[in-house]
Amino acid sequence: MEAIAKLNNCPLSPRKMRLIADQIRGMEVIKASGVLKHNDRQLYSLYMLKLLKSATSNWMNKNENSSPENLIIKLVKVDGGPMAKRLRTAPQGRAHRIRKRSNHITIVVDNKSMDNVNEKQA
Repeated sequence: MEAIAKLNNCPLSPRKMRLIADQIRGMEVIKASGVLKHNDRQLYSLYMLKLLKSATSNWMNKNENSSPENLIIKLVKVDGGPMAKRLRTAPQGRAHRIRKRSNHITIVVDNKSMDNVNEKQA
């Protein structure tokens, strides 16, 4: 039984957030939280770690009397969100457009079983 956590309109660039998502995809939850705590991109890792804890908590609420030791990250998806468009002044009366990007993150955690291991190898 899987559990899902979503974060919408995260005010960080999706391209940079995907770098963090690629590091933890398919990992065990405990190992992934350690990787996120000691990552160089601290702000990006903080949002991802918070969402991972939320997904783990959602899974524990669904499955009472169970521990998160056998959980793996089944899916991490980072999609682009709405863009805030701003103008920056430029020389000779011109203006340059600044795009402040945001993203939507989805994490799915699931219990480690033989089915999930076979999917990962394929």
